[in-house]
Amino acid sequence: MNQNLFNTQIKNESGNVLFIILMAVAMLGFLTAAIRSGDSSNANIDKESLAIRVSQVRSYASELERAVLFVNQNGISESDLRFAHGRAHSDYGTYSDEPERQIFHPDGGGANYTNPPRGINNGSAWEFYGTSAVPSIGTSAADLIAVLPNVSVDFCNSINERNGQSSMPRDTGTCLNAGSSGRFGDSQQFSSSPNEMDEASFAQDTTVSAVKPAPQACVICDDGARHFYYVLLAR
Repeated sequence: MNQNLFNTQIKNESGNVLFIILMAVAMLGFLTAAIRSGDSSNANIDKESLAIRVSQVRSYASELERAVLFVNQNGISESDLRFAHGRAHSDYGTYSDEPERQIFHPDGGGANYTNPPRGINNGSAWEFYGTSAVPSIGTSAADLIAVLPNVSVDFCNSINERNGQSSMPRDTGTCLNAGSSGRFGDSQQFSSSPNEMDEASFAQDTTVSAVKPAPQACVICDDGARHFYYVLLAR
């Protein structure tokens, strides 16, 4: 009888061990599935976040364009427009200097001064230049553009896709991100010999054998840096 009891205990213990092993395998399977699901979710979130940020950038650039047109239509000449703000570079002037011509002043254009969304560039602020002539926009004169410098390749590709650019246009000139010497302010407005981009690298209109108008796009300069531009005022 003791032998039977011993055998029964052995069987029960073996059954318990087998049950524990099966439970561990099942839990490992659930954990693996959860991790894979989490990875997939994160990938989707990244794509969704990029799409949202692209929309935010385009919406903000459109807000700036409306503010520029509003100030210009209120009698301020295109050369007298100003982009001063307390958080902007001093090259853009003084915020309180003739508020009616200031794009970010409530008595002028009333646009919000906003930092770019995180994760799409190196943290550089928006810049404003009159040093480049955009392909098929206005005349050959320099246009007033907003530039978001040093954007990521993912952002660049995404926003170009939305704008109908199948490849990344090139700026083989002096580069539309003109830096401190080109900032639109009291000492610099519109260049008489503007930077010209490589028209052949932009999307083409085959019906007329010419480049399609590109009021906004992300371009790559000769130094490898990528910059998004948006035309605020065509000339």
